[in-house]
Amino acid sequence: MRRFLRAGCRRATFACRPPSIVSAPGTLFVVATPIGNRGDLTDRARETLASAVLIAAEDTRHTGQLLAQLGIRTPLVALHEHNEAARVEELVGRLVQGALIALVSDAGTPLISDPGYRLVAAAAAGVAVVPVPGACAAIAALSVAGLPTDRFVFEGFLPPRATARRARLAALVTEPRTLVFYEAPHRVAETLADLAATFGAGRHAVLARELTKLHETVYRGPLADLVDRAGTDPNMARGEAVLVVAGAADESGEGAADLERLDRLLAGLLAGLPLSQAVDLASEVTGERRNRVYERALALKRGPAG
Repeated sequence: MRRFLRAGCRRATFACRPPSIVSAPGTLFVVATPIGNRGDLTDRARETLASAVLIAAEDTRHTGQLLAQLGIRTPLVALHEHNEAARVEELVGRLVQGALIALVSDAGTPLISDPGYRLVAAAAAGVAVVPVPGACAAIAALSVAGLPTDRFVFEGFLPPRATARRARLAALVTEPRTLVFYEAPHRVAETLADLAATFGAGRHAVLARELTKLHETVYRGPLADLVDRAGTDPNMARGEAVLVVAGAADESGEGAADLERLDRLLAGLLAGLPLSQAVDLASEVTGERRNRVYERALALKRGPAG
């Protein structure tokens, strides 16, 4: 194995050399840091942070604590949403002169609902910009959600004000791809309520909180169930949350015929089985996603709108 690794390094020199060797005359490294568990920091990220001449951090106090635990003494400079525009010229100037600078956010992958876009865009015009990948809360949540991931939409944080948030959700109600949102803990309950009201109570969703941390919890179920849970479980409002919501079902063309067949099957099952059992059986028989079957079952039980 060691002989293979050495041979691999000779064939793929760029990938195996430390960052300080491969980058000249200046390089901006976009470095992912842990979202909770410090063990998720990669060896490459550690080496990059140690070899950089400067680290641009969203919060220097937060990143300073991480560096202190790692025994890294690289100087820090603040780069956040309030000063990024003013600081870009200075940092790009240092990069052009040959400096190796690392960009980090408070947690996870920089620029994913975090500052850094302006710096990366400006730096890319004159120097190398190199990703040092690692943790990302959105991808971590998707990986355990059990919802389709071949196509998804990352929406980041919804507007904090209710009117704007509901308007944004209304624009997404027919989006067929899986949706990913970030949400602050104190808005989780109201956002879930708005999602259920806009997308339908039966739309399946997953709420992942405190990912990779001690109290990591993943809640799954129809939006109606998550809304009820938010009203009784105070832990749902503790820690940063990622919401993963199933996309809208296709109900046009062949989808309409499939829907009619599904409704006929459900009507028969609901005549003799509880809702949850009828939904599980219909989903197994038809291969339809459970959230879609649940939505149709609820519609059938409600009957025609009067």
